[in-house]
Amino acid sequence: MKLTFLGAAGEVTGSCFLVEAPGLRFLVDCGMFQGGREADAKNAQPFAFDPRALDFVLITHAHIDHSGLLPRLAAEGFRGPIYATEATADLLAVMLLDAAHIQEKEAEWRERGRRRREAAAPPLYTVIEAQACLAQLKPVAYDAEVAPHPSVRCRFRDAGHILGSAIVEARVTAGGQTRRLVFSGDLGQPGRPIVRDPTPVAEADVLVVESTYGNRLHKPLDETLDELVAALDETIVKRRGNVVIPAFAVGRTQDLLYLLADLHRSHRLPPVQVYVDSPMATKATAITIRHADILDAPTRAQLDWLRTNPAQPRFSFVQDVEESMALDRVRHGAVIIAASGMCDGGRIRHHLAANLPRPESSIVFTGFQAQGTLGRRIVDGAREVRIFGEDIPVRARVHTIGGLSAHADQAALLGWLRKFRAPPRQTFVVHGEAATADLFAQTVREQLGWGATVPARGATITLP
Repeated sequence: MKLTFLGAAGEVTGSCFLVEAPGLRFLVDCGMFQGGREADAKNAQPFAFDPRALDFVLITHAHIDHSGLLPRLAAEGFRGPIYATEATADLLAVMLLDAAHIQEKEAEWRERGRRRREAAAPPLYTVIEAQACLAQLKPVAYDAEVAPHPSVRCRFRDAGHILGSAIVEARVTAGGQTRRLVFSGDLGQPGRPIVRDPTPVAEADVLVVESTYGNRLHKPLDETLDELVAALDETIVKRRGNVVIPAFAVGRTQDLLYLLADLHRSHRLPPVQVYVDSPMATKATAITIRHADILDAPTRAQLDWLRTNPAQPRFSFVQDVEESMALDRVRHGAVIIAASGMCDGGRIRHHLAANLPRPESSIVFTGFQAQGTLGRRIVDGAREVRIFGEDIPVRARVHTIGGLSAHADQAALLGWLRKFRAPPRQTFVVHGEAATADLFAQTVREQLGWGATVPARGATITLP
């Protein structure tokens, strides 16, 4: 049996792992690389395997760096089932179509900007191809046993990262032996809103574990909320500006809405108008409410309060482009939440162009910013950034509030690992920038005594 690391190895994005055994070949995740031109080149490379030879695909969750190449996989010949949790399947129906729309628009821009003798790069996939891919989805319930192949039994455990996120347990029988492979996907931080805490896993022969924040500890949520309140009060009340929050449409936006509503209930929020400027975030919020049965207890109580309390926070969900453009004429008192979370696409760029030059406004980052992204350049202190072909000065205040991360920090990762009854035979550390993954693997070796290693992208491991 072999395991090949095709992405998220020595880097955060591009999650894709190939499992092979006699008469069996499947993927865990098929994600897009994110973060600049290098990522675009990786996404355009031919698959390192024949998509037609795959038996099935297992998806840990709906974020594009775990699912974004599924339409291309299907367009190049994969015809098997794609297994994901029920909530993930609903989110993919929104996110993959949005990703395809972005691909088509970017291809149009390249076509308009190309020189006469150049060939414009086509989109990675089209909306029609994304729609066709969705027909291959097979939704499954948490903890239910699934048999995608005669030699494979799987369960999806709640990973506590975003709605529908899962830890994948796969028992694979080959050569008369059964091995238990566990893929953590992205693990959530315990005690965060909306989703439940990650489910403990008792045993694994082979473990593939994420390490996005394996080199640090998040601030306690109370301290994080204090920082958020201070940023809102300083910007809106004292400096009379706007607060712009880049946020992933799925996960982070819903967390922010929950926290802003909770701050409103506790009378800690200054008078603000909250705009959610993302049609996808609006759809994802509706999907979240529809799956209330898998949300944590405080969130279900918050939903009940919002339904019955007439003094709700002033939330507005922006739909059309004209309404979105009008927000850039709002001079003060607005909290604008928009995608993308790393600022490399979507409506957030318009709001950054309008508010970055304004000293009275603030940009609040609440999540990881990958190398090469516009968000990372702003966080790293750039004095000006290029948006829509123009150099935009950065005069707004920049706040980084790390305690809202949907990823487990080092302590939470180690806490989850300690729930195993015995060390896995092999542990591979993925989903982290190279230095972070190396440090976390060393920490696992030193604190747990496990044989943890960081695989290279493209490495193939023969499982004992």
